[in-house]
Amino acid sequence: MKALYLFSIFLWISSVAFAQDDLLDVLEQETEDEPAFVYATFKGSRLINGHTIETRGTNELEFLISHRFGPVSGGGYELFGLDQANIRLGLSYGINDRLTVGLGRSSFEKTYDGYLKYRLLRQSNSGKKTPLSITLFGSATYITLRDQIYETASNRMTYTTQALIARKFSPAFSLQLMPTYIHFNLTTTTQLDQDLFALGIGGRLKLTRRVSINAEYYPRLNATSTLYYDAFAVGFDIETGGHVFQFHLTNSRPMIEKGFIAETTEDFFAGDMRLGFNISRSFNLGKKHRKKQQWD
Repeated sequence: MKALYLFSIFLWISSVAFAQDDLLDVLEQETEDEPAFVYATFKGSRLINGHTIETRGTNELEFLISHRFGPVSGGGYELFGLDQANIRLGLSYGINDRLTVGLGRSSFEKTYDGYLKYRLLRQSNSGKKTPLSITLFGSATYITLRDQIYETASNRMTYTTQALIARKFSPAFSLQLMPTYIHFNLTTTTQLDQDLFALGIGGRLKLTRRVSINAEYYPRLNATSTLYYDAFAVGFDIETGGHVFQFHLTNSRPMIEKGFIAETTEDFFAGDMRLGFNISRSFNLGKKHRKKQQWD
């Protein structure tokens, strides 16, 4: 309930910003026969922990470093979590403007992950108007942790499927829904649901040209466990040219979907939050072409 209350405040502030934007001034400059796609719904491929609808451009390579410290509740003895570290290194590549492939490796359970993102629909406000952007996401993970409980390679696998549905309501405000299904081939405890459904919600509120505040929440719809908690995070995006730096607070130690959605063991609102950051750098390995756009 506290998470929903914080989101209601976030959305109320965003609606004020939205009301100040005169969309007609933008639409008057567009042709009627060619769609003008809305770009930069989000500035990066990650909202905080989870993916956004954004895919890489053709021949664009992104290198992403994700880092989560320990719980700040550890106090001065643990330097408020800075003595502990969890990291994920990832690469993603744009096959074309719609299809992105990615690979990564996390220190959490020494896990490798691979994923595909396909942009099914793009928001457009003129020509053939489309009110939403939809990106399909699918990933597979493989745990390499040395543990005899995993008797076969198949038991180490987990699969995630998501539909990322977003709308950029104004230059300042974007909102995204993330219906999610996660399947574990093997669960190591009865407290972990083998098949889990969640409905994530997240948003971005632009404060300046290069700074925004982001928030995301992943309520689990069919969870039966009292050991795990819903993932919640809030933070800032800072864009500096080809870099996007994200600084945030979250209750999630893992940085891949099966981990932060299904295996978060800490309660954000009980003070079990962690400092974290993402740093991304994009490289264009070929010519970049973009169509007419709005609200870049």
